[in-house]
Amino acid sequence: MRTIFALAGVVIKELYRRKDFYVLFILTIVICVIMASVNIYNSPEIIRYVKDICLLLTWISSLVIAITTTARQIPVEKEQRTLLPLLAKPLTRTQLIVGKFLGCWFACGLALICFYIAFGVLAASREHTLPLLNYFQAAFLHWMALGVVVAMTLLGSLVFAAPSSNSTICFVIIMTILCIGRYLDAIALSLHEPGRSLIYSIYFAIPHLEIPFGMRNLIVHDWPLISWKFVGFDALYLLAYTAFFLTAACLIFRRKAVN
Repeated sequence: MRTIFALAGVVIKELYRRKDFYVLFILTIVICVIMASVNIYNSPEIIRYVKDICLLLTWISSLVIAITTTARQIPVEKEQRTLLPLLAKPLTRTQLIVGKFLGCWFACGLALICFYIAFGVLAASREHTLPLLNYFQAAFLHWMALGVVVAMTLLGSLVFAAPSSNSTICFVIIMTILCIGRYLDAIALSLHEPGRSLIYSIYFAIPHLEIPFGMRNLIVHDWPLISWKFVGFDALYLLAYTAFFLTAACLIFRRKAVN
């Protein structure tokens, strides 16, 4: 584990040396501040729309950071010819994959902390309240969902040749799940066999990332806290998919030529 965490630390340092995070963070904050400063008809309810759009920007920015950071990990090691020296050390292929995953996942968690702190300060300046537990539940499930995204992208980096194609395909798949994943069961009911069984199979097979994405309503509409039992169940559900994609990545990388 010491070797894995050392490798993860290198990945985290790499993220904060690049400009991707800073550009997305500053752009998101500027847009949110401009929107929060707008006063339409002196309506106090406008803050709900501001929070909704700010959280949407936070989700999009975190997805971009997670996918782009993970997609270039293995290809860049190959391109710079550092993959073989890494594996020549007392470092197995499984340790390399797990270390890369943890580094990207922890880096996403640190980025989320920055985003949610900025969002909380902005929302508190308009509402004069700070529901910390609501923010913690939303941020925690958000981070769990990003674990699935990171593991899926890491698996894609071993299947697709270029980081650009991997990033594009993963982003399209994830946005499709977020937009229409929850409606697949309703779509299946309107179809005939074998289309109904096919859509139902897809519905139960895909990771439903829209569940943590729906936590926006908890903050936007000031809903009461969700039972911690259900938060734990959702976290285990997302961890199961993360483990599945990470295991698949380890199995593929074991048989993949690195020269």
